[in-house]
Amino acid sequence: MEPFAWFASSDHWLGRLLFQRGLAGIYLVAFLCAALQFRALIGERGMTPVPEYLRRVPARRAPSLFRLHYSDRFFALCAWAGAALALALAAGAGDAAPLAVSMLMWAVLWGLYLSIVNVGQTWYGFGWESLLLEAGFLAIFLGNDETAPPVLLMWLLRWLVFRVEFGAGLIKLRGDRCWRDLTCLYHHHETQPMPGPLSWFFHRLPRPLHKVETAANHVTQLVVPFLLFTPQPVATAAAGLIVVTQLWLVLSGNFSWLNWITIVLALSAVDGALLAAAPRLPDPPLWYAVLVVAVTVLVLVLSVRPVRNLLSRHQAMNRSFDPLHLVNTYGAFGTVGRVRYEIVVEGTDEPVAREGTVWREYGFKGKPGDVRRLPRQFAPYHLRLDWLMWFAALSPAYAAEWFGPFVERLLENDRDTLRLLRHNPFPDAPPALIRARLYRYRFTTWRELRETGAWWHRTPVRDFLPPTRLDRTASPRGGARR
Repeated sequence: MEPFAWFASSDHWLGRLLFQRGLAGIYLVAFLCAALQFRALIGERGMTPVPEYLRRVPARRAPSLFRLHYSDRFFALCAWAGAALALALAAGAGDAAPLAVSMLMWAVLWGLYLSIVNVGQTWYGFGWESLLLEAGFLAIFLGNDETAPPVLLMWLLRWLVFRVEFGAGLIKLRGDRCWRDLTCLYHHHETQPMPGPLSWFFHRLPRPLHKVETAANHVTQLVVPFLLFTPQPVATAAAGLIVVTQLWLVLSGNFSWLNWITIVLALSAVDGALLAAAPRLPDPPLWYAVLVVAVTVLVLVLSVRPVRNLLSRHQAMNRSFDPLHLVNTYGAFGTVGRVRYEIVVEGTDEPVAREGTVWREYGFKGKPGDVRRLPRQFAPYHLRLDWLMWFAALSPAYAAEWFGPFVERLLENDRDTLRLLRHNPFPDAPPALIRARLYRYRFTTWRELRETGAWWHRTPVRDFLPPTRLDRTASPRGGARR
């Protein structure tokens, strides 16, 4: 009997390969999002600057490399370095390196992204950030072609995708009544944070089919995850059902990399023997086996609080229980909105707002604005400002710390902020005034689409922000003044 037969098995070679390459690809997208958006959001002159955040938050709550030093140049260096390393791992660099070096590469990737998330504030307050970090932590210890995949870690990956799916299923059953009467999809495709190019068509599907979709979702999230722990080929079939469901969600909207990382996690359960004979991989060194066992024990201990949360009638969504995001709880859309509200930001070059003032609208890349513009596909890329604008439309409290600075930067024609937008109506000189208005949006009907060419119909509700000008006496940088 081989001494490490209980610990490592070459049968998991395909699951490990698919997971590692897929996770590296998601890391690449995440670092690109950080590199291309951070200056306007959390940079030194951003809406919520990192240096100010680090001064008021203790290190134990937000450990980060940037506590040693922060500058926009250093942040950009870390983000682009993470993107380059992720690209290398996606191309197979981890398998070409010695085992210890491969583990170090994954550890550096995880440490860099943890450093970004822990200073990202509200812009990084999404469940898929913690999910990427938790999956990335496990990836450090999965090994490479120098050793057979560790069985314990492969099971921990299944435990993670189980919590993602089962947690999402429970939060729905305990949340909005429409999940229980199977009517949530009457509204969800229209009111989701960022619709995609097919969302209009999904919304217009017959209502009985929406009920079938909802019922199938419950089965996939509440029953299928248990089958991941059954023998093959049932576990592979369960993974396949999860993948198909997630691809359906990919088609129906923009959810950053949430769907893609769930797919990658599910693929770790695929049995490579169903496709080809498993390659004979070497047994692991003793130090590696000891380390994997220690990590397994750590994850199981840290899983106690997430399990308690799953069992609680007051289940919380998307919560981290430690500052390293090692083991977290997940969930999405416990409540589904029935009405969609959007904030429309406008400016004018006229010095005084009065009746007859001409206001010109700013265009956002992802969120609905121009009623004739078909929503675009951006996921797995994450448009952080657009997502936060959706939350702001739900309640001004969600935007209390950043919307004012956002308006200030529009009044300055700040280059980095304008790069986050699709259209700047004032390319030559900053506007004199900015205002924001709240609209109710709904998808048009088939008839309205044919007659008007508009995908959306919008109705004004109220002012979100009255006409505001830049008060340059308020601070060295200036400030917004109504």
